[in-house]
Amino acid sequence: MRLSGKTYIITGAAGGMGKVTVDRFLEEGANVVACDLSVASLSEKSNNFLTVEGDLTKEEQAENVVAQAIQAFGKLDGLVHIAGIAQKSTPIEDVTLDEWNRIIAINTTAVFLMNRAVVKALSDQEGVIVNVASISTVRPRPGLSSYIASKGAAVSFSQALAIELAPKKVRVNVIHPGPSDTQMLGQFAAEGADVDKMKDSVFKQSVPLGKLIEPIDIANAAVYLCSDEARMVTGTVLHVDGGRGL
Repeated sequence: MRLSGKTYIITGAAGGMGKVTVDRFLEEGANVVACDLSVASLSEKSNNFLTVEGDLTKEEQAENVVAQAIQAFGKLDGLVHIAGIAQKSTPIEDVTLDEWNRIIAINTTAVFLMNRAVVKALSDQEGVIVNVASISTVRPRPGLSSYIASKGAAVSFSQALAIELAPKKVRVNVIHPGPSDTQMLGQFAAEGADVDKMKDSVFKQSVPLGKLIEPIDIANAAVYLCSDEARMVTGTVLHVDGGRGL
């Protein structure tokens, strides 16, 4: 029970990675506040579990998630920010400003808003923040420039926050997932592409260990980074990618 008695917000909780991460944190004894645009698919699990709907690109809604967490459990120990969207593989000349703005809002601005709200709530208390980015910031693929820019900004922001918050004993780290076996993977394919075929011929083949990353791999990494086992780990980017970044 490495997280016993601690309270964490997990965003993107209704997605493939999010659901498994919620379950792992509950297994480790944490109080979990599961947040997503819709939490209809998240059933009540126990008295140390709370669901909150919210659009985290909106300042007041991000702050409301934090407020509800504290109201329910009396304190907050950290955040695992998984919420994000993919980019359909698109040449730069075909990317619209609206598409760019949407990706930046969800993948970068929401990181800022949730991290800021959590830091305010922590005050002088120690805490942990884990932001999930993408191995594509290290090994880009064509057609994903907006997505990669949004995730790269999230990494730089996280590392800047890590050094800023170190005197307060708040740790901030990043997880870089490689190609993951979730519904989101198919959303990176170009319009009309055979997603099932691409899983084997493109995505799986790009991973040196020979298989797609599973949500449990990301969940276990998040547990480690939030636990006391990682008490001296901050500003780190942990690759959970099967070697994709090499």
